[in-house]
Amino acid sequence: MKILLVGDASNFHWTLAQGLRQLGHEVTVISNGGGWMRTKTDVLIRRKSYGAADSMMYLAKIVSLLPTWRNYDVVQISGHGFFMLRPEKNLAIFRQLRRQNKRIFMEAIGTDHYYAKACFDGKTYRYSDFFVGDKPLNRPNYNSIRDTYLYGANRDANIAMAQECDGISACLWEYYVAYAPEYAHKLSYIPIPINIDENPIRNIPEKIEQLRFFIGIQHDRSILKGTDVMYDVLKQLEHDYKHECAVTAVESLPYDEYNRVMYASDVLIDQLYSYTPATNALLAMSKGILAVSGAEPEYYDFIGEHALQPIVNVLPDPAHIYNTLEELILHRERIPQQCRDSRTFVERHHDYRKVAQQFIDFWSK
Repeated sequence: MKILLVGDASNFHWTLAQGLRQLGHEVTVISNGGGWMRTKTDVLIRRKSYGAADSMMYLAKIVSLLPTWRNYDVVQISGHGFFMLRPEKNLAIFRQLRRQNKRIFMEAIGTDHYYAKACFDGKTYRYSDFFVGDKPLNRPNYNSIRDTYLYGANRDANIAMAQECDGISACLWEYYVAYAPEYAHKLSYIPIPINIDENPIRNIPEKIEQLRFFIGIQHDRSILKGTDVMYDVLKQLEHDYKHECAVTAVESLPYDEYNRVMYASDVLIDQLYSYTPATNALLAMSKGILAVSGAEPEYYDFIGEHALQPIVNVLPDPAHIYNTLEELILHRERIPQQCRDSRTFVERHHDYRKVAQQFIDFWSK
């Protein structure tokens, strides 16, 4: 197949492309390099700023290249905001891509109309980025996010793309259940691909004297991810157990550097409000690092995994987080096996070649 992957999030499309190429397919990835993450891409289209001149240059580059993105067997866009453009412009580009290629698919990824709708209905999830139970979280941009995705141009473009595309893939349980009520007929769960060859397992110590916690903070997304809450708990644990644990915190590191630094840890602290492990947790697990992330029963039931469940799940409650992490500190003898199980889990469910074949099967239906 000749495949075009447009947009990227947390290196998803680049890793998928690596798997597809291993299977013998011709793949082109177009992205902005993940912004500060500096991820790899074949065609780099970066928006320097939202000033008038930079905006015109960014759009002009896309428009000039758009006629060359034709005659692909498959085009997949990374969410409805695959370029850093207004929703109506992305919709126009989507429709042009649809006209000049055989099939076009959408990856449900990140916050969009359907995910926001599921979050704000107070019923789909027991907790989310915006609610815990029936109580809204105290977010400074709560109303703005709600209005941006539930109404107006973002909503209209997202609905149009979902209706007009040939299929929708969802990489998390959360995204799948958000789209399933309206699009079950063309929706598939396909997990996040992880290049296990580029992330070899670390030398896991058999005895851990001091448990090394690692947390990555995205400055502009700390509240959304819940790392602000978890970092506060980590600092308290480091104070209470100064000899038994150590905490390393990094902020907004480029993707490759972040991956290297992560190796010097035993436990990764990831997202707070998720049900499913995402890229950050899975990358750590592939290295033989224990991940504290989303791993609710809904997720394990969804993927049919009832034996191998190495991810440490935490609830959005500081006391629960503290007690859960304290257990890890007090029972450090369990950590080495949990780390080995973490690598096995990624090999079983997220090997980039296996995931690539799942996409080929889905696109070929």
